Amino acid sequence: MAQNTLLINVDIGETRVGLIADGVLRELYVERRHHRSPVGNIYLGRVTRVLPGMQAAFIDIGLDRAAFLHVEDLLAEPGTEDEGEEKTKRGATKGRRNRASRKTPIRDLLQEGQQLMVQVSKGPIGTKGARVTSHVALPGRYVVFMPTVDHVGVSKRIGNDRERRRLKEVIDSVKPPQGGVVVRTLAQGLTKKKLKADIGYLVKLWEQTQEAREQVKKLPARVHEEPDIVIQSARDLFTEEVSEIVVDDRDQYQRLKEFLTLFLPERANDVRLYEGYEPLFDEYGIEEEITRALSRKVPLPSGGHLVIDQAEALTAIDVNTGRFTGKGRDVEQTILQTNLEAVREITYQLLFRNIGGLIVLDFIDMERHAHREKVFKALLQALKEDKSKTTAIRISELGLVEMTRKRTRQSLGRTLYEPCFFCDGTGRLQSKETICHEIFRQMRRERDSLPGYKIVISAHPAVCDMLDREERASLEEAARRFQRRIELNPRNDYHLEQFDLTGD
Repeated sequence: MAQNTLLINVDIGETRVGLIADGVLRELYVERRHHRSPVGNIYLGRVTRVLPGMQAAFIDIGLDRAAFLHVEDLLAEPGTEDEGEEKTKRGATKGRRNRASRKTPIRDLLQEGQQLMVQVSKGPIGTKGARVTSHVALPGRYVVFMPTVDHVGVSKRIGNDRERRRLKEVIDSVKPPQGGVVVRTLAQGLTKKKLKADIGYLVKLWEQTQEAREQVKKLPARVHEEPDIVIQSARDLFTEEVSEIVVDDRDQYQRLKEFLTLFLPERANDVRLYEGYEPLFDEYGIEEEITRALSRKVPLPSGGHLVIDQAEALTAIDVNTGRFTGKGRDVEQTILQTNLEAVREITYQLLFRNIGGLIVLDFIDMERHAHREKVFKALLQALKEDKSKTTAIRISELGLVEMTRKRTRQSLGRTLYEPCFFCDGTGRLQSKETICHEIFRQMRRERDSLPGYKIVISAHPAVCDMLDREERASLEEAARRFQRRIELNPRNDYHLEQFDLTGD
């Protein structure tokens, strides 16, 4: 197997894409037939609520929950543009002249019932609906076309200043009169002809979107849909560093060949159809790697480990030395080595699991300032390889790093797992002893409302067994105090924390 390979597993109702870099599974994407991500789709929706206090609105675009739109994501009316100067990057023009100012009252721009065309910039996550914007961005292989702004930019990942200037000059000469263009990293070294062809394709796509908008008869309606994960992966992940695409479905193999023949003809022969007997991901050892990488406890090479806990709005990653005690007597050196290993694994896990939002990294406390600086610089260097925007604050005296990572879709863990129905996602249950004492308290509350001379306790068999054995003395004391006979009724269909009291 090549060191850098793109694997596409097409199964019944589900498609998975795995990117192997340097022989390691770096990224995994999952798309299911009934849960395709709406990110990138363009909708003609209707404003359902305008919230002046939040400077935001909710838009019905036909998804399960209304989408959220902030005032800054609206196209500006004349005279309400954002006049704040942006920091000018070399190789990029200044300003986004059509962006509404955050100081503009949103009711001056939107009213309930108004028709509005928006693009999904962030998919539904947890209990939150999608986030949308009026600033459309259509990604191609080499450029992103933005029909609503006048802006030319070059990817920050293209570090060569001379190349950045060349690309900007090329784009200035071929871009349409209306609209902006951002050059993607893959465009480095490309000819004017290829860039012009990519822009031309996106301009035509925008024209088709406009035509679809004119034909809409009932709101809400989708007027543009992003390609499925198979074409997206070929467009965005099939870089020069990736030697081949291996796909296990003949129909998708043909689609990929046609797509690459049209947009990247020199790489069309780098698509290979897998026809082995074993499932593709089993053959390449990917299934085992997925299980390992999504565990709560992730081992480090030297014997330490990470513990990853993901909450609604925050992810906490704790670094532990575990059984690693170092080879010498220098405890600080042992801690430094563990923290540096943790940096590499943390950045891998953030990318692989697609963890976003607020993230707190709890490194092992380091007394030496030089060690803290070394770990933090290693973290910043490792985060440069992440395509998502990240920010990190210097290590505190408590060994904590607060950071954020932009997310546009559900994390891999939330896609593949759901909260435990038994513990309701808490990871904990009340102990059987706690439930026994709660039963005694409930008997005291209900004793006057329970008819008859007998109280029947219906509960989980494990709870009934504890009442009958360890809590037998307490059960007899309750019978004497309440002057009732107490019977146990084990119920296999009851949750461990569930019980009922009935009188007889």
